[in-house]
Amino acid sequence: MGHTVGQVAGFAGVTVRTLHHYDDIGLLVPGERSHAGHRRYSDADLDRLQRILFYRELGFPLEEVAALLDDPDADPRAHLRRQYELLTARIEKLRKMAAAVEHAMEARRMGINLTPEERFEVFGDHDPEKYTEEVQRRWGDTEAHRESRRRTASYTKEDWQRLTEEQDAIHRRMAALLDAGTPAGSRAAMDVAEEHRRFISSSYYDCAHEMHTCLAEMYVADPRFTATYEKIRPGLAAYMREAILANAGRHTS
Repeated sequence: MGHTVGQVAGFAGVTVRTLHHYDDIGLLVPGERSHAGHRRYSDADLDRLQRILFYRELGFPLEEVAALLDDPDADPRAHLRRQYELLTARIEKLRKMAAAVEHAMEARRMGINLTPEERFEVFGDHDPEKYTEEVQRRWGDTEAHRESRRRTASYTKEDWQRLTEEQDAIHRRMAALLDAGTPAGSRAAMDVAEEHRRFISSSYYDCAHEMHTCLAEMYVADPRFTATYEKIRPGLAAYMREAILANAGRHTS
């Protein structure tokens, strides 16, 4: 006897009214009727309904769905292949959208709630979100990363401006020592390195000397970070590394 309209509505997660409408417009006409004239849906009808709902989920208007399903040159396997391709494309689009939303949420958690104009004003060429994924991959499960996120979550535009100016001043002092030919292991260079470590500790997370040396190694091992320092002054990345290592040795020996 087939399935009643109420049963099919329950199977498919649609309303009885929707099924009546599909019948009225000829999109899904039940293959059977009971003696009392009630709609009865066969397994073939259920297959057609499944295809209808696939296309509707993908945003196809009912007229197009009808044209696709009633195409005499299309077989069921062709419909399945087409639905698979469309769904795969939709999944990829949604994945990218989800990644974009996740990125935006991470930026907000990091306290970077700036307009594009403010970002260029505050950070110049440096984009503080640029290494979010890298930071998460390397240090996402560390207390240092969690502490940094907790602190920066409340930072304002003025806070970021202040921190950027302080960091730039430290870099300029280190670059001036390099220009003057001062050895990286000198007391002056080690003092600036210590100032750099304390700046990180006061602004982001507790940066012990061991952590500081890990950062120093990254300045020369990762070309992206190296480029940041090389733009300030050629050779500054390696100079920073040597000064930081010397300073750590001074405090741990």
